[in-house]
Amino acid sequence: MKKILVLFLAFALASCANIVKVDGEQTINAKMVVKLPQAWNKVSAPGGQQPFELWTQDGVFVDQLRFWAGVNGGASLVTPPQKNAQGKAPRVPVFTAGMKLDQLASLFEQVYAVDGSAVTIDRIEPAQLGSQPGVRVELSIVRAGDNPVQLKAAVWAAESKGQLYAVGFAAPRLGFFPRYLPQVQEMAKGAVIKG
Repeated sequence: MKKILVLFLAFALASCANIVKVDGEQTINAKMVVKLPQAWNKVSAPGGQQPFELWTQDGVFVDQLRFWAGVNGGASLVTPPQKNAQGKAPRVPVFTAGMKLDQLASLFEQVYAVDGSAVTIDRIEPAQLGSQPGVRVELSIVRAGDNPVQLKAAVWAAESKGQLYAVGFAAPRLGFFPRYLPQVQEMAKGAVIKG
């Protein structure tokens, strides 16, 4: 019964979201431009409380492409739930200007763990986000909940003029993640940071 109620609430919330097809060049928060190899679905939740832009191909419960553009120092990268799946208040991932590459990796580990999911960093390497030097982080995620799902995530992050810019993609590790990763990588490589 509990699972049915959770599914009902999830579908009810999803039906309240505004979904718009986006294609071509897209500007994120007036600070970063990305060129899409194919159309994606931009999702705006009621109230728009998250500090990132959210896109998906197959639905937000399957895959999520997140964009952070021009995040100031001291700002959180997510608006966390009051309590995570374990009933604890989650650690809030806050960006600080001047973070080293390993600190940025840990920051995104916290982003994907805020709901109580188990997250491990698989790989950290220097990389470009557009023309900005930064970091590429690969993560393994076991999503919290009654029916845990194993996800993979890749994040490209860079700092420009004291602000954070990032592209993060998470999806089930089999099928969905390898299917869309080349597109996301192309977007991250070609991103133009305006800030």
